[in-house]
Amino acid sequence: MAVSGFEGFEKRLELEFSTRDPVIGIGLRELEFESLEQVLHQVQCTVVSALGNQHFDSYVLSESSLFVYPTKIIIKTCGTTQLLKSVQPFIHLAQTLDLHIIAIRYTRGTFIFPNAQPYPHTSFHEEVVYLEDNIPSNLCYRKASVIPSKLTSHSWHVFSAGVVEYSDNLLYTVEVCMTDLDQTLARKFFRHPDDGKNGDSAGRDMTEATGINRINPNAQICDFSFEPCGYSMNGIDGDRYSTIHVTPEDGFSYASFECVGSVYDGDIADMVKKAVKVFCPGTVSVATTSAGNDICMRIKGAVEQLGMKCRSWSMDEFPAAGTVVFQTFTTRRNRI
Repeated sequence: MAVSGFEGFEKRLELEFSTRDPVIGIGLRELEFESLEQVLHQVQCTVVSALGNQHFDSYVLSESSLFVYPTKIIIKTCGTTQLLKSVQPFIHLAQTLDLHIIAIRYTRGTFIFPNAQPYPHTSFHEEVVYLEDNIPSNLCYRKASVIPSKLTSHSWHVFSAGVVEYSDNLLYTVEVCMTDLDQTLARKFFRHPDDGKNGDSAGRDMTEATGINRINPNAQICDFSFEPCGYSMNGIDGDRYSTIHVTPEDGFSYASFECVGSVYDGDIADMVKKAVKVFCPGTVSVATTSAGNDICMRIKGAVEQLGMKCRSWSMDEFPAAGTVVFQTFTTRRNRI
């Protein structure tokens, strides 16, 4: 817990692996749960709920989420967690399965309480130095950049590295960060004292009461409610995940929505619109990685349909990750 409040903005790490064996099987999903717990202990978080299917395993953490695919790990954590301390342990665990790192991507927004962050997260420069020192030299296509916006409180930090240059992929990632949540809607993520519920049942009630279950009706949801407030959920839809995390306290309220889309999908912009509508935030930022311009424009149009104004649109190219587009929006009541 930070001195002034809880840090909602997540740090996100994606690790991709490969093997010389043409039959991968379950790959990283073969890792013992105890091994994952040991890594999470170094990061300073724990598993509170889990759900999986034939494609991947999903874990709701005390500080956000973890997804384990046969050849990919995605972990995002909030608060004062030390996410980057998981890089070396995950690479080592993968090596025990004859899986070798081929790409890494680290992203985050602008911390609300930067002075509360511990090493190696005290600055983006320090994070980049730590990553450079803890990944193999064959990940030679590297770039670190801060994508700015007209809102000083919203900028996008990206580090990516890979053994080869990025080539067009059918999949892309959408990361949405929301601040200044509508207070009435944010209150729905507070627990009533002595409600007699556990985190799972209280989370399920919040999912239904807020309409989160309607963002993607096809998704199987694993949700959890914290005491006295806060909420996390992971959604599973085939081989795609989505996730939401909420810090609802006045003064530093924050919510995030993340999902994976395909160039063949037509509903991602609508999902983003539904997610933003759940919280009615004063400020929204949307970062899309490896998505085409038409997808980014559809997302922009969807958010603007909620009465928000696009304040900035920035993009940057990363040799190991492709194009990252960063958009920011505010309500008419919020001025730059």
